Amino acid sequence: MTATDSIFIGASTRDETLALKLANRHGLIAGATGTGKTVSLQILAEGFSKAGVPVFCADIKGDLSGLAAEGVSKDFLEKRAKDVGISNSYSYEAVPAVFWDLLGEQGHPIRTTVSEIGPLLLARLLELNDTQEGVLNVLFELADDEGLLLLDLKDLRAMLAHVAERASELSTIYGNVSKSSIGAIQRRLLVLERQGAEAFFGEPALDIRDFIRTAPDGRGVVNILAADKLMSAPRLYGVFLLWLLSELFEELPEVGDPEKPRLVFFFDEAHLLFSDAPKALIEKVEQVVRLIRSKGVGVYFVTQNPLDVPETVLAQLGNRIQHALRAFTPRDQKAVRAAAETFRPNPDLDTERVITELGVGEALVSTLEGKGIPSIVQRTLIRPPCSRLGPVTQAERRSLIQSSPVFGLYDRPKDRISAYEVLQQRAEEAQRQEQKRQDKEDRHARKHGEPRRSRSGFQLPDFGRDDRPRRESRQRRSNRRSQRDTVLEAGLKSAARSLGNSLGRALVRGLLGSLKRGN
Repeated sequence: MTATDSIFIGASTRDETLALKLANRHGLIAGATGTGKTVSLQILAEGFSKAGVPVFCADIKGDLSGLAAEGVSKDFLEKRAKDVGISNSYSYEAVPAVFWDLLGEQGHPIRTTVSEIGPLLLARLLELNDTQEGVLNVLFELADDEGLLLLDLKDLRAMLAHVAERASELSTIYGNVSKSSIGAIQRRLLVLERQGAEAFFGEPALDIRDFIRTAPDGRGVVNILAADKLMSAPRLYGVFLLWLLSELFEELPEVGDPEKPRLVFFFDEAHLLFSDAPKALIEKVEQVVRLIRSKGVGVYFVTQNPLDVPETVLAQLGNRIQHALRAFTPRDQKAVRAAAETFRPNPDLDTERVITELGVGEALVSTLEGKGIPSIVQRTLIRPPCSRLGPVTQAERRSLIQSSPVFGLYDRPKDRISAYEVLQQRAEEAQRQEQKRQDKEDRHARKHGEPRRSRSGFQLPDFGRDDRPRRESRQRRSNRRSQRDTVLEAGLKSAARSLGNSLGRALVRGLLGSLKRGN
């Protein structure tokens, strides 16, 4: 446990370790419920933190919050420490931790803007079909062209209404824009808001560098996302994780293969990332996972069944901890067989049989060694954690939140001028111009003795006065109105182009279709 170039996992016929210089080659922790996946995640997070590597992990059941508290001595923990040969160096300690929560209830809020999420992930979040996704792409393109910032959901709603009003015009420029598709997107937004997603969109947006922190003593900070309530909105959880990967890929510089990772991510309930995902999105995930290791980032998927992860992604996961699987159904048997076949064979071990016989706290372990070659699979006793088994109390959580290094940075939302405000100003200006035009027409009509028009456009009766031919007068007013509208439209379009050009120079599309701010 004192080695500085590896993390001690447990004991088999030898010490099983994870080499830090190969930890950015990604990994998988799999196994049925109650077999010890959470403890395996916990000991890896402790090991990375001790080595000075920041960690992000999603806390689905609340148990991982115990990383932030010192462990409590228990007989079975002491026995396991003795069984794996670390009784002399085993001690209880907490890791430096920061709590986060997309809903802002059990940690610091995490927000991002609609623009940064991008149309691809947003369409996935809203469960749109191809036609509706096409309309969403038109919306984002129009916002780019007119320099309209999409920050929160009210900006998105305002843009949807704006696109609906101009549907015929936009269809000739960007392709068919169906009002029925816009209505479907608006209905999906209402569902999304009821799931609490409105808190996720807005500012201040998360600075990804706040996940890459070390404590004053040199240990890596463990970022713990409270995800128990988030499980009621699984699509939001999956999109958030994919966005996070994309942000890291876009923001971090290339570092090749460092001596240790810059950051390690543990994605619990990994099947939520891929469930019903379109092929194009899975290809993007595969691309990010394949390329992000050169940024010094390791990604570890945690799931019950290895079949939950697409084969193209599974092939990128070099470090494996496989807990017990049950083989009651044909699909279970297929999962056992698939898991066994992914390991480098051990002639002394019937891997497929052992997977179904593993006890709690046991796992089949194979990690990368040497030149990135997987080690021979071994039946391993997993070491006990040093931090607490079980969640922290609410009082402990509040204290840790208030003393965290990001306290006060994200806790209060901001609302600056964006698409909603700009479109509202345009509508108000158009209304004022229309009011001026009508007032001018009324004054002209009174001056020349013409019947007055009501605001609804109907003529008011002119008692006791002979009507005079008004065809020429109406034609002159129509010409003046056309000229005024042309001047106003030209002014608005010129302002939009000016704003769009200045913003366009500072914005560029990212890998998953999100907007990135340039320097």
